[in-house]
Amino acid sequence: MSETPETPAVAVFRPDDERIADAICLLEDLDADPVADPMLAVEPTDATPRTDADYVVFTSKTGVELVSEAGWEVSGETVCAIGPATADALRREGYAVDIVPEEFTSSGLVATLATEIDGARVEVARSDHGSPVLLDGFEDAGAYVHETILYRLVRPDGSGESAALAATGDLDAVCFTSSLTVEHFLEAAAERGIRAEALEGLTEATVGVIGAPTAETAAARGLDVDVVPDEATFETLARETLEAVRRVDE
Repeated sequence: MSETPETPAVAVFRPDDERIADAICLLEDLDADPVADPMLAVEPTDATPRTDADYVVFTSKTGVELVSEAGWEVSGETVCAIGPATADALRREGYAVDIVPEEFTSSGLVATLATEIDGARVEVARSDHGSPVLLDGFEDAGAYVHETILYRLVRPDGSGESAALAATGDLDAVCFTSSLTVEHFLEAAAERGIRAEALEGLTEATVGVIGAPTAETAAARGLDVDVVPDEATFETLARETLEAVRRVDE
């Protein structure tokens, strides 16, 4: 696209619940035209965190809600949240939050806990697509680590509207919130027979991602990443991505 419109079209891939609704509202407030294309759907496993841990780590709002629905209770564990959204979800469900790292990433949480978990039992409760950074980092710090898969993340049927728009040059920006959203976007494009065209279309768009792992996934799959915000929240990602879009015309 040679010129960015006053209301840029921005694809967002959050799950089809209040997260996509909140993302749409935020983008509209930022004078963007949101393209809602959920790339993640949740399949619960009905598992709950083990009960003999010293630390329990949660990495998502979804995981928190599932353990709350299952009736999980704290019994002396130190409860850790990877970032503020997960911490807020824990508090809404009635759980006290003991630790939130200053850097809202897996490596940030590892750095926060590294000096105090030698010999401790650490339970990581999350999806089936969690980064190995947490498990490896805790083990390197001397912890006994166990992972409980609370849910699986799958690509919803019918996803891919954003890929079609990218292929025709009608997307101004994308906001990828995890490595899996990148992978599912490209899977949806391939399913429609337009993977190469979608990738080509994104060379003319602004590509924003949350965190270094997502940036690495995007780069490995042929995307040029333009924005990686220091704060790993969707609001910051959306704001900085739109700032980058609008700088193109300055």
